Amino acid sequence: MAKSRSPAFACRACGDSFPKWLGRCSSCGEMNSVVEISAADAALVARNDVRSSAAAGLALEDLNDLQARPVTRLATGLPELDRVLGGGLPQGAAVVIGGEPGIGKSTLLAQVAGAIGRERPVLYATAEESTDQVRGRCHRLGVAGKYLKLVATNDADALAGVLAKGDQAVVIVDSIQLVVKSGIEGEPGGVAQVRSCAATLVEAAKRGRTALIIVGHVTKEGGLAGPRLLEHLVDTVLSFEGDRYGELRVLRAIKNRFGATDELGLFRMGGQGLEEVQDPSSAFIASRDASVPGTVVVPTMEGNRCLLVEVQALVNPTEAPQPQRRVSGCDRDRVAMILAVLSRRLRLPLGSCDVFVNVTGGAQVDEPAADLAIALAVASAWREIPVPADLCAVGEVGLGGELRPAPRYDLRAAEARRLGFQRLLGPGPGAGKGRLKADKLADAIQQALG
Repeated sequence: MAKSRSPAFACRACGDSFPKWLGRCSSCGEMNSVVEISAADAALVARNDVRSSAAAGLALEDLNDLQARPVTRLATGLPELDRVLGGGLPQGAAVVIGGEPGIGKSTLLAQVAGAIGRERPVLYATAEESTDQVRGRCHRLGVAGKYLKLVATNDADALAGVLAKGDQAVVIVDSIQLVVKSGIEGEPGGVAQVRSCAATLVEAAKRGRTALIIVGHVTKEGGLAGPRLLEHLVDTVLSFEGDRYGELRVLRAIKNRFGATDELGLFRMGGQGLEEVQDPSSAFIASRDASVPGTVVVPTMEGNRCLLVEVQALVNPTEAPQPQRRVSGCDRDRVAMILAVLSRRLRLPLGSCDVFVNVTGGAQVDEPAADLAIALAVASAWREIPVPADLCAVGEVGLGGELRPAPRYDLRAAEARRLGFQRLLGPGPGAGKGRLKADKLADAIQQALG
């Protein structure tokens, strides 16, 4: 028979155990703290005491503390970027900007560094290029910040030391996938290195109240390369989009702790770098040919801004057993739903046709208010009848073929009228000259195409 183990003696202060009772704990020196108790219980008591001591050391602040420091924002020199950030670059914030290679991320940050560097110290740390390459780009762009400094390094600990000092107003790191931290296994750009380097830099930026901008590579699907923890560590995640062979660039906020995520900034890549587009709606529909079937303009909302974008469709009969469905610039699932409604409710023979839907100018339309424009574009392309040049459409399409109104109709209508569109087709409120109402998709197509 196994012997029953006698209870152990343990110190309630430090949790250390002893084979016999002691009047004074030989580990922590506490008197009369050794009792007959299990070692597990004693360790639990010690952990609770440590937690209580740590909690007592926390500095709790009042929500309505008038002495609290407000968030200070830095003007980046690009009002479109300031709009997306929520009013400027917050001091002590960590921002990640991602985009495809060659889209203009380094150009954008060079212009930001030069604008802020005219009045405040800025450090541009490059891990991909030499300082001569960065200096040459700045000279081509006309960037000449008085307090702008350059450094070529991929040492995360050295950059963290600069951030923690707080001597720099902004530190730009290009890019996080090439920064390494000593003592961490893995190649640069690996999960372990990216996670450790990002955590180190963000923690140092918070401690030194230094604004940190990190350049991140993207995958072929368009997401940030590396672990998802990178997006959770930072305060703001920006996406720089557009056709690298075109001139228009779109900046979006995917995550923003200091502002809204529904704002949009529009730039044009020119000879002197990125230039702000003063009239985004005109830029998206400037090259539109209204005489071609399958093109419709829709007023979309991006934050508090209304943009008019062109939706194009091409319907081509095919004998292939699996017709193609290609979508660019809008939600593929919503386009598939609209095609199903057109086939089932309006009897359009799209099952034997290749269908291509495109939003021009590199714009991205995600709101359901563009459903009616997509449906009209497809119907126009199939019937080979162009939509009138002065007509734009807005509305959501339901599975039963019904139309639902889009919010903020007055703002959409005012922007459409400003750009010369005399007729606005869709359900919901609104009246007056040029207002075409339709509650069914079939009625809307009849009014637009006859």
